[in-house]
Amino acid sequence: MQKDNRKETNKKKEGIQHWMKVSAFLLVYDILIMNLSYGFTLYLRFDMHFGAIPATYMHTWAEYIPIHTVCTVLLLYFFRLYRSMWRFASFDELERTTAVSLVSGILHVIGTCLFFERMPVSYYFYGWLLMYVGITAIRFSYRFIRAFRGREYFKGLSVSEENIMIVGAGESGREILREYRKSDKLKGNVKCFIDDNENKRNRILEGVPILGNRYDIPHIVKEQEINKIIIAIPSATKEERKAIVNVCKETACKVLILPGMYQLAKGEVSVSALRPVSVEELLGRDSIKMDVQEVSDYIRGKIVLVTGGGGSIGSELCRQIARYQAKTLIIFDIYENNAYEIEQELKRRHAEVEVIAIIGSVRDIGCLERIFTLYKPEIVFHAAAHKHVPLMETSPNEAIKNNVFGTFNTARLAKENHVEKFVLISTDKAVNPTNIMGASKRLCEMVVQTMARKSDYTKFAMVRFGNVLGSNGSVIPLFKKQIEEGGPVTVTHPDIIRYFMTIPEAVSLVLTAGSYAKGGEIFILDMGEPVKIAELAKNLIKLSGLRLGEDIEIEYTGLRPGEKLYEELLMEEEGLKKTPNNLIFIGKPIEFDDNKFLLELAELKSACYHEVDNIREKVQALVPTYHPKKTENTI
Repeated sequence: MQKDNRKETNKKKEGIQHWMKVSAFLLVYDILIMNLSYGFTLYLRFDMHFGAIPATYMHTWAEYIPIHTVCTVLLLYFFRLYRSMWRFASFDELERTTAVSLVSGILHVIGTCLFFERMPVSYYFYGWLLMYVGITAIRFSYRFIRAFRGREYFKGLSVSEENIMIVGAGESGREILREYRKSDKLKGNVKCFIDDNENKRNRILEGVPILGNRYDIPHIVKEQEINKIIIAIPSATKEERKAIVNVCKETACKVLILPGMYQLAKGEVSVSALRPVSVEELLGRDSIKMDVQEVSDYIRGKIVLVTGGGGSIGSELCRQIARYQAKTLIIFDIYENNAYEIEQELKRRHAEVEVIAIIGSVRDIGCLERIFTLYKPEIVFHAAAHKHVPLMETSPNEAIKNNVFGTFNTARLAKENHVEKFVLISTDKAVNPTNIMGASKRLCEMVVQTMARKSDYTKFAMVRFGNVLGSNGSVIPLFKKQIEEGGPVTVTHPDIIRYFMTIPEAVSLVLTAGSYAKGGEIFILDMGEPVKIAELAKNLIKLSGLRLGEDIEIEYTGLRPGEKLYEELLMEEEGLKKTPNNLIFIGKPIEFDDNKFLLELAELKSACYHEVDNIREKVQALVPTYHPKKTENTI
């Protein structure tokens, strides 16, 4: 902290010193201009011959010039023209410079006529004109040079290697252009605009041509030697952004995007608001639409417990629950750093909600009992789980202990303490699982279904969805990190496909499911078309401005143990039933003998806590759809 303060102090000192140097330079320059402009005019008036100048005129000039200089310098000071930043010189500075020059010129006429000799008219006019041009030109010279560079009138002066195309010749595109021109920290030449509005085609926007529409991007990129594309259309829909991004990714350019309309509302249309194109833009699917009133009705004023509240899904659950004004939000997580961060964030943003972070494990029945007894939660969202497939393959007993019996502990206490609603976060990997993580989550679903059939009060439900973009340990952050490090980007198999959704979508589904829950349902999201992981990797590489096979490689590493080429969201027996939301469906619960299941579950618990080696066989006896396989590390 002290180092940061010292750095900040040093920066301020350097800034003050720089300003003093600039001001001193301007002062000396202004004094020279004020003296020379009128003296040179007098010299020209008498045919550039000093001997021809009348003595009275020379005397008046020599006597009044010091007075004129002092008056003009004071005017420049009071009009703050020694404080303006050259690179941001604008019409405001021009107005003030003109005002100072006019007042100075009028004072010059009055002063010489009243106290000295009346001078020739040409002396007053051309002397004033030379002084005005001189003090104005120096203040605008820096901006003029930058403008010429930006428009490439002086190509030899350009120090940038980045040629930029802006997609969107509207107000946002104009603001991005202006910022590139006025900032000395941004290096880049805006070469052209692209806009789908045919009325704008072949026009000029602040000196930059509008050359075509989105379909012209590839050949214009080649013609203009573009290496960066900025998409500045905050009003575009997801489908429109996806269409533009799909064209841009066929070029070798780095692509940046202005996020959305809220940037305009907040006045944040600037280069700092730009970000790399996200996978969401590539997917181009509309977010699910929540019935805000339904969610608000059952969350508002309630005591809500979120297990695994510090994780990717859990923390977003906490954000949205706080937004819907729960009375008390209990964040329960075993990782203290995650829990602390989300607790502090919510306390800052939602002071009206009581936020309590508790560190502990869902495997610790005593800790859970204390939470239910002390805080009496009315709604429980169970997101705590081990989720990494390869890690769970090497630690199958831990997967069962944490996922299955952590869920059992939480669900049982929810039932015994008359919690209103209990929602389990499940996964598509629970359908016909080939790995222990997926099988453990299917057991979690069976636990919740059993509790639902045995509960007279608590409404139990499950939410099943695919991969979540940007969650901890997911493939997208891994790809981005590998691209930043120069590769290779690792994909397990060229044909592997997955369903994807964003974290806010996943949480919206969970909250919506809670409002629909009547008891025992499995809620499933219509996630659109699955995506090839290899294509996703290729697109991220292209949008980073890199060339596959030249700048970076994709390396196929082979399917990992327990990994499938594709995931399913529904088992054949489950069927589908509609809900009020067109993108959310209900799977029919599969019937099984609850008492037999609970007895076998007790045997499984004993086995995993005794660290037996054949845990997979015991899990398979409980989950007939589980077919563990040893994946060969080949393509």
